[in-house]
Amino acid sequence: MSLRRKLLLVALAMLALPWAGWQFVRQMETLLRQGQEQTLIASGKALARSLVAINAELPPPGGALYVHVLETPVQIDGYADDWLELRGYSQNLGPAQDAQKLKLTLAEDADWLYLLAEVRDNTRRRADAADLQVQQADRIELGLGRGTAERSYLIASAAPGSFDAIARGIEGAGLPVTLGGEWQEDAAGYRVELRLPRTQRPERLSLRLVDAGSSAGQVVTLDRLPLLAYSDALAAELAQFAPESTRARLVSSEGWLLAESGELGAVAAPAQEPSALARWSYRWLIAPALQGTSSLAERKPRLDAAELWQALSGVPSASWRAGANPGDVVLVAALPLQVHNETRGALLLEQVNTALPLLTDAALQRLALVSVAALLLAGGVLFVFATWLSVRIRRLRDGAERALAADGRIQGRVPLTDTRDELGDLARSFQQLLDAVGAYTDYLRTLASKLSHELHTPLAIVKSSLDNLEHHPISSDARAYVVRARDGVDRLTNIVRAMSESSRMERAIASADGEDFDLAEVVRGCAEAYRPLAAPRRVDCEVPAQAVPMHGAPELIAQALDKLVDNARSFTPEMGWIRITLEQGSEGAVLRVANQGPELPLAMQGRLFDSLVSLREGASRGEAPHLGLGLYVVRLVAERHGGSAAAHNLASGEGVEFSLRLRGMPRESVLLPRPGRRE
Repeated sequence: MSLRRKLLLVALAMLALPWAGWQFVRQMETLLRQGQEQTLIASGKALARSLVAINAELPPPGGALYVHVLETPVQIDGYADDWLELRGYSQNLGPAQDAQKLKLTLAEDADWLYLLAEVRDNTRRRADAADLQVQQADRIELGLGRGTAERSYLIASAAPGSFDAIARGIEGAGLPVTLGGEWQEDAAGYRVELRLPRTQRPERLSLRLVDAGSSAGQVVTLDRLPLLAYSDALAAELAQFAPESTRARLVSSEGWLLAESGELGAVAAPAQEPSALARWSYRWLIAPALQGTSSLAERKPRLDAAELWQALSGVPSASWRAGANPGDVVLVAALPLQVHNETRGALLLEQVNTALPLLTDAALQRLALVSVAALLLAGGVLFVFATWLSVRIRRLRDGAERALAADGRIQGRVPLTDTRDELGDLARSFQQLLDAVGAYTDYLRTLASKLSHELHTPLAIVKSSLDNLEHHPISSDARAYVVRARDGVDRLTNIVRAMSESSRMERAIASADGEDFDLAEVVRGCAEAYRPLAAPRRVDCEVPAQAVPMHGAPELIAQALDKLVDNARSFTPEMGWIRITLEQGSEGAVLRVANQGPELPLAMQGRLFDSLVSLREGASRGEAPHLGLGLYVVRLVAERHGGSAAAHNLASGEGVEFSLRLRGMPRESVLLPRPGRRE
């Protein structure tokens, strides 16, 4: 990965800025919500104190029976078909071990008060209310109270159908004398449905259920429970003190709705509507944890929410839930309604809030603009810095590569050595290293000539001493040692001569002049000369029919080809083959010499073209030693012609292939004198 890409990745760390801004906006929104919660709770407390101060008709403490409001009359037939919508709100009045024993539902319209009692009873003992055996039968004893008046009724029936409940007691002014109704049974129990005029509506109700067929004689008793219903007068008082744009609801200690004012959607339209993106971002990015009870949005006779029960326990609560429109939020505050430290119910205040999405939308827009600007600025600065740094590093790399020639000579200096930063320190270290490498290379380059010069005199002394020793009488055993010493001196002499020739050869190749010639013609002529020398080995030559132009020294290329063919001949068996190939490519010519024979050791493939490296076995006595200068000369010729030399084993495993890539020697420019100027 390039340095610029790495710095751009570092620039991505700037993404922490929008993340931090997002967290700040969330914290700001939380503080705004807390402030609105405290404001609405304070308004709710003021509303509760106002209702107590005006002696509003607040619900009594403890349990009560709720009377639902009907829009259409109920037909008294005992089948409860007209009660389907209200049966979900029936009050279970049975004992703790059997809460479904008795379910009671009360409702009223403009003319009548209706009562539905559903009793679960698997045993049947039936008798009419006027029968003397009624005390051993299943029955309901209903008590009505109004002011100081009290009256009770015995409800029993020997068979399904109509019944008349006869009143007991004379203190019942204003209450009905008889109650007419219907008694119907099914496999699970029986139902009692009755009504009485609204003008005789009681204020409280008592009830005693007797299951005579039960082994324990199960009895359910309700004693003077007050009747509660939705109050328009209380709703008017509630609307008088409730805050604007707020829906206020007053509920009893059991969650029954007694009064309501305001509409949840009746909110003053803001000057600017939040966009769909603002609503979405607020809902999912800023305020995702809206955990308020969604059922509070509906208008139900009985409310069931965690906020309400917390308020009824004496602790105010606040929550937020999603509104009807996408992005809108609703604030709900629930407060206990207390009179003389006694909880009589609770107040629920709800407000639709569109200001928070607008505020957070504006904050997010500013945050997005600032973040994008900061990211672009930081990314641009880092990109420019990375580009500048990359250019300097690339310049340093190119300078270091140009400063060291292929033969190890130092031909320039490393740039940036005068700068005073870390790259300057690195450039100066490179220069010191190149200076040391150049000095060592010069030492190695002149080492052969120095050694050959220094060894001439000692070798001459040893050789003359051996010559003088041969003219003296010595034993046959000693003469064998003299012969071996002379052989060693001859070998050392050949080595010194080869070292001198290597130095002269390097200078000769470096000073060779270039000319334009046809490389194909040179290779073709050399191949014809190799065939009789390599016989009985077969020499194949594949050269393009058209000319292969080259600017260089043809005698050097012929010399390199001589070395390669001689090397191939020494390793090719007598009946083997040698193949010479010339190809013209886009980047110059490629000359290949392949031969059949043993493969190259993998460890030696990279060292074959070094000086004094050979894979041939040592020469026998009387033969000139092979010093490994041939392939070294081949490499020098290839580099002089702007190319390189390589060697590898054939893919078929039959032998080895040597290749020379030749681009040509650089042309030397000739400076001509300007007209009219004396030179």
